[in-house]
Amino acid sequence: MEFEVEKMTGDVDAQTLVRAIGAVDPDAKVDVDVKAGVVKVDSWLMAEEFLVAFEDTGYTAKISKG
Repeated sequence: MEFEVEKMTGDVDAQTLVRAIGAVDPDAKVDVDVKAGVVKVDSWLMAEEFLVAFEDTGYTAKISKG
């Protein structure tokens, strides 16, 4: 699944999001492209379950590929 995330500026943002997604699914594989504003997550969970993780860390995200 893929998410479009607003206002990512660097590695700190990427690390924050990887930790937040890992709290939802510790086995998820996460790839963050800060420049493109895209976070890819490989998980068995539904994409909607990760939106809370983005919101809780202060990022606005939307599902671009479920």
